[in-house]
Amino acid sequence: MSAIADVIKTRISANNYDTERRLSDQEIADLIDLATHAPSAFNLQNWRFIAVRSEEAKVRLLPLAYGQQKVMDSAVTFIVCGTLNPQETISASLKPSMDAGVIDKAVYDMWVGAAQGMYAENPQLQRDEAIRSGSLAAMTLMLAAKGRGLDSTPMIGFDPAAVAQAFNLSAVEIPVMLVTVGYPGETNWPQKPRKAVNEVLQFV
Repeated sequence: MSAIADVIKTRISANNYDTERRLSDQEIADLIDLATHAPSAFNLQNWRFIAVRSEEAKVRLLPLAYGQQKVMDSAVTFIVCGTLNPQETISASLKPSMDAGVIDKAVYDMWVGAAQGMYAENPQLQRDEAIRSGSLAAMTLMLAAKGRGLDSTPMIGFDPAAVAQAFNLSAVEIPVMLVTVGYPGETNWPQKPRKAVNEVLQFV
């Protein structure tokens, strides 16, 4: 089995973490560096991450995550956000690609114009794109964590509006999910069996 296949097939959603082992700020930053290699439409990179890792911040988050203890026990809980108004940020997001010669000026102008036309008057599509981008980044983050010997958990059990207020999210930042990350504890389940491929795959 290849390294990436092993990471995918051994990743779990953890409920139990080693509370004695922490992550440094640099280790947390390195995980996010990998997470930002997730794909996004037009390379919008319309995401942001809040690393909840201090005791005070964990205590603040705990009731907003309905008392789930893994928020306290994990080394860090990321608030993974997708951002709105991508038509206003695409120029800055794409410019490094043009400067590096990955895309030319014609493609740059075409994508900037397309994003303006698609998103400017369509708040629902903006929200859909924010959820998509945040979700892709969250999955990439969890695989990055597993590749470094860490466990993780995606969490939808939280109050998005209360989290946004408590952690000073801007009006354009949507908390897509929480992701706890830390060293594994001793009582986690192995990965649960998946449906057979023939149940979920159709050839046409």
